[in-house]
Amino acid sequence: MSAAFLPARSAAEAAAGAQHYPQASVYMVATPIGNLADLSLRALHVLGLVDAIACEDTRHTAGLLQAFGLHKPLLALHQHNEREAAQQVLERLRRGERVAFVSDAGTPGVSDPGARLCAEAQAQGFRCVPVPGASSVTTLLSVAGLTEGEGRFAFVGFLPAKGADRQRALDQLAQQPLASVLLEAPHRMASLAKDLAALGERRLTVGRELTKQFEQVVHLPCEGLAAWLSADASHGRGEFALLLHPPVAAGEHTEAALPPATTRALDLLLQELPLKTAVRLCAEITGTPRNAVYQAALARRQQAGEDDD
Repeated sequence: MSAAFLPARSAAEAAAGAQHYPQASVYMVATPIGNLADLSLRALHVLGLVDAIACEDTRHTAGLLQAFGLHKPLLALHQHNEREAAQQVLERLRRGERVAFVSDAGTPGVSDPGARLCAEAQAQGFRCVPVPGASSVTTLLSVAGLTEGEGRFAFVGFLPAKGADRQRALDQLAQQPLASVLLEAPHRMASLAKDLAALGERRLTVGRELTKQFEQVVHLPCEGLAAWLSADASHGRGEFALLLHPPVAAGEHTEAALPPATTRALDLLLQELPLKTAVRLCAEITGTPRNAVYQAALARRQQAGEDDD
């Protein structure tokens, strides 16, 4: 057990111990996506309470449990055996046991196994209890500055790997009026960058290694993703979540559509430099499409009654 987490078990018991945890139930437990401290107190209490834990990778989950001083029977349940392994869980439920399910990271059933287990358990009359927590989807959305469309988005997850299915998915992505959240593995990022380049200056927020030591969140145009990846070898490592912002109609580039960091940079540059110079530097520094920055700068100057130059 990690000494850093020694107080966590007692805190979990104090915070969540008095709650009701029905027997013969599956507990869908969200686990950290990188930072172990993101495991919730209720999740920690549930993992200590259940009779067994079904998990995507027994070795990975064993490491998580060890960090918190927990020892439980582990059942392998992943995308290749979910239907068969679900039957083992159902047998335990019939005996009145509590069983947790965890994926390797994040919330089960969101581009991870778990959905089929829930469906089969519910079909047999058993309860599935959500224990919410970390998710790369909501983590990225919280820092993406998504001001368009009242924050609505479509979850896409992993695109098909190749062929007609991938092209069809890319075509649908280009036509999607809402923001779209994508997930991608590091070895396929170069391919994704090549495909997204066709979307030109459409805005993209990239989250790399979210919640981990080398976390990065960058905002750039789709056509700039390949250059960003090749600029530093570390940029291609780790796990990725990406937010493709909605397409901006002609004439709709406004200050409100800019990320907050871009707006702050633009304000500072406009105080010291001519408009065109400020726009060029702001776009280069922040990765925001120059046309969007220029339209916002024009709007600000017009509001202040200043000249365009």
